[in-house]
Parts: sequence; C-alpha cells; structure tokens
Amino acid sequence: MNERMIRLADQSGRCDLHTHTQASDGMQPPAENVRLAREKGLAALAITDHDTVAGIAEALEAGKQYGITVVPGVEISTRAGGKDIHVLGYYVDPQHGLFLSRLAELRATRAQRNEAIILKLRNLGIDITLEKVVAGIGRELKPDESIGRPHIADELVRLGAAADMRDAFDKYLADGAAAFVLPPRITPEEACQWIIGAGGAPVLAHPGLYGDDELVRGIVERSAFRGIEVYHSDHGPAEEARYLAMAAEYGLVVTGGSDFHGARQGVIFHGDIGSVTVSVDVLGQLKS
Repeated sequence: MNERMIRLADQSGRCDLHTHTQASDGMQPPAENVRLAREKGLAALAITDHDTVAGIAEALEAGKQYGITVVPGVEISTRAGGKDIHVLGYYVDPQHGLFLSRLAELRATRAQRNEAIILKLRNLGIDITLEKVVAGIGRELKPDESIGRPHIADELVRLGAAADMRDAFDKYLADGAAAFVLPPRITPEEACQWIIGAGGAPVLAHPGLYGDDELVRGIVERSAFRGIEVYHSDHGPAEEARYLAMAAEYGLVVTGGSDFHGARQGVIFHGDIGSVTVSVDVLGQLKS
C-alpha cells in the first residue's frame, strides 16, 4: 500500500501537521481542531497559525483532554523570487521572548497590509471597512490574533462584491489582483533562523503552490530547513513524487498536512482535518 492509500485509510498512528485556528485565519477555536483530530482517529495534530502562537496553549490543554499529541507550531510568511513563501516551524517554544516579539512585528506588518487592501477596495467603489471585517468575525479578537485576507474575502462575499471565497481572491486579493498589496517580508532564510532560535524545526510549506521548482530548490539550498511538506491538500501525485525526490536529495524530513482552515460559505479550505497525514514517526525526526 503506497503513502497516498495509507493516508486515506487507517488513521491510527497518523498526524496532520498543518492546521489553522481562530488565532489567525481559521474558523474554529484551537480546542475544536483537537477535538476533530480525535474524532478522525488521529494520534497527533499541529497548530500552525500565521505569524502567531496564540492558539497553542488552548490546544495543548485540549490535547490532554482528548488524548491527542499537540505539536506547537507556526507558519511564517516570507518572500523570495517575487513570491510569497511560507515556512512552517514545529516544536517552537511558545514563550520564547525574542521569537514572540519578532512575530508581533510580522503581525504589525500584516495589519498595515490590511489597511492598504481596504483602501484599494474602497477606491474600487466597494463600501468596506476594517470595522466591518472585524464585526463579520462575530467575536472580539484576542491580543495576539490577527486579520487575514480570508476575513476580508468573507466581507466581500457578504457585501455582494464577490460570489464566494475563490472569486474574492481571484478578483481582488490574490497576487496581481485589483486590491493586492505586497507588504515587506523577511526571507525564508531568516524565518528558518528565527524558528531554530526558538528551539524549533523549520519546514518549507506546500512547495507545489509556488509554481517554480527552481525557486524552491534555491530556497532549500540557501536555508536551514529540517523538512519539506511533500503531502498537502493542493498537491497531486506528480507534486508528491517530485518533492519526495527533492527531500531525498537534500536529506529533508518528509512532512504533510491538510492546511485546514475550516469552512467558509460551506466550503472547506484547503482540506479537512485528517485528509492529509503522515506517520507519527515524523515527529521524532523533527525533534531529533
């Protein structure tokens, strides 16, 4: 039985190493992600919110309740070769002072980006404000939580400016779209060093989404990655085969995850919890 078949079959001894919560642009509290992991029969789950570790404490407590190993993680936004590149960090210390201050700087940049997006949308004749975006979330944001483009997309759908989440990104929010804003980003190399400094293992996220394997190869060669996300909801068999070969070539740990964000307008992005998994043996490789 090959890896793809295993991931669709028995989930015992499996882990989903890429999920998001309300701490960034996910739809559910961290504890609910953990509960769903238990429901799906997983052994472990990583919480990897964008530029924040605010959801980890709640997830760790829920892990004790549901008997799920929770991997403290993060997903850092970087820039290389003119593209947004995401770097996952596993087993980071969620109380590491310097790391927390660095993440706070990234969230401040994200907030400035959001204001610039809103301004562009208003200049396009759309009656949108950040206050409306926050109100649409339906709850007060905690101090270390942040607004992401999916939240803005939700409001665009509510206003009738887009048919659904995909339409909102295609028209306004994706790279090159009408209201796209390119904020200053750190490099993947810097993100790796930040993660290592906080005691974690850096992993290149969903390389197939960048559409440029030569860029991916250059990033890997310049950066201190421990692993590469071979298995992802948006990777097909061809991508998996290419990145398995790349992992072997560079001696990288093979990781994978659903990139679960929850459901918006009834559609789950990118995949459901447990839809993409790897063996829990990977956890030992990341920690070693």
